[in-house]
Amino acid sequence: MSAGLEASGRLIRPGRILAWTLLFIGGLIMATPLLYMFSTSLKTSGQVYDLRLIPTDPTLKNYVEVLKDGRFLRWFLNSLLIATAVTLSNLIFDSLVGYTLAKFRFRGRAFVFIAILSTLMIPTEMLVIPWYLMSSQFGWLDSYWGIMFPGMMSAFGAFLMKQFFETVPDDFLEAARVDGLGEFAIWWRIAMPMVTPALSALAIFSFLGNWTAFFWPLIVTTSRDLYTLPVGISSFSAESSIRWEMIMTGAALGTIPTLALFLVLQRYIVRGVMLAGLKG
Repeated sequence: MSAGLEASGRLIRPGRILAWTLLFIGGLIMATPLLYMFSTSLKTSGQVYDLRLIPTDPTLKNYVEVLKDGRFLRWFLNSLLIATAVTLSNLIFDSLVGYTLAKFRFRGRAFVFIAILSTLMIPTEMLVIPWYLMSSQFGWLDSYWGIMFPGMMSAFGAFLMKQFFETVPDDFLEAARVDGLGEFAIWWRIAMPMVTPALSALAIFSFLGNWTAFFWPLIVTTSRDLYTLPVGISSFSAESSIRWEMIMTGAALGTIPTLALFLVLQRYIVRGVMLAGLKG
């Protein structure tokens, strides 16, 4: 019997080695553009076309120059404000919608859920004109609210939260009602802590989606002071078309918050994926 286990171990081990090798190669391929971006941001203008990942004479001069430019800091803060506000809005309203659809039984619930899901089939490009007309009629053009309002709630977030709220035992909620808690307090104090992985995943998706948004902020804003970071870097690259080291420096600085957010919430995301897999 032991010989059989050793034989099976010998058969499994090469497969594991191959899987880890392929995983490493795939990760390296995906990380190479990111590494090259950070590498180029540490190069001088004469070293930009040197394809080595480790610069021969790395310098932080590019970062100092970019940070001294008041426009970049303004664009950075605009993106941070908008992405944070929209993320908080999604966490609150999407979880409320998901909780209502998962834990309440009312006439038309299935129709409402299908209507929400159907919006996922509409391309964003088809919604730009209605969004623009609405912004124009309400005076939201060239304003922070005009940039934020299309993403304050999301169908994907409502669907995600509904699926996770369905895993919350109804007995906990009934016990809270017996203790005299209102529905809003039950949602906030009982249900929300039990879906932390889903909230973390939704926070990352919402933040990244709004941090990297380009098309809609470009259309709805005309003032440079309201540019988000992607729009600002695009305009900066047009002005500095031959200074690739500066463009890469701006892109590298814009990537740091997303990497930090992922590192902070990484364990919650992994847990959320595991729970979703178990549920399925």
